[in-house]
Amino acid sequence: MYDYAQDLMAAVRARGDEIVGHGRTNAERQGHLDEAAERALIGEATGRLSEAEAAKPEGWLGPWISHSHRTPDLLAEAGYRYLLDWCMDDQPIWFRCRGGKRILAVPYPQDVNDIPAIVARKMGAAEFADMIVDQFDEMLELSESRPLVMGVALHAYLVGQPHRLRHLKRALRHISARREAIWLTTPGAIARHCESLPAGTVP
Repeated sequence: MYDYAQDLMAAVRARGDEIVGHGRTNAERQGHLDEAAERALIGEATGRLSEAEAAKPEGWLGPWISHSHRTPDLLAEAGYRYLLDWCMDDQPIWFRCRGGKRILAVPYPQDVNDIPAIVARKMGAAEFADMIVDQFDEMLELSESRPLVMGVALHAYLVGQPHRLRHLKRALRHISARREAIWLTTPGAIARHCESLPAGTVP
């Protein structure tokens, strides 16, 4: 049987994209598991990705963005540097974990996210693109006084549809036009930057 996963990973690798752990399947919610089962889920997903990439993923986004009170501890113990399950701020925040470990919460968008916007709120493609533009313009203004992280969560089966893709491209061109004023990067690069800062420094 042909292994499409190999081709997918090769394409991701060729583009220089960052791979993050995301559970075994979106059909299970990590936050409902007991500690042993959650540890097993993290271990299995990490093992599969490590085997495919010959390197462990640095970041984690829980399936269904589901997590328990133990999730940061378990991820830190498994060697993860950051997680994307929290959206309570527009700046990265360090979580203290058991055993003296820590893990960085890098903001992940719950609002500027095509699933809740388009599927749940029935937002049109043009309106979703306008939301991205407005979010960017406002956050760019706010970032003059402090660094901020803006993410846009996209899923190819939604915004990849041609009638939506046209509007998404408009929003991305708007952002790209201000390239000199922003840092287009990955959550892993944000985590490494925050790790390099002296204790108590705002990222």
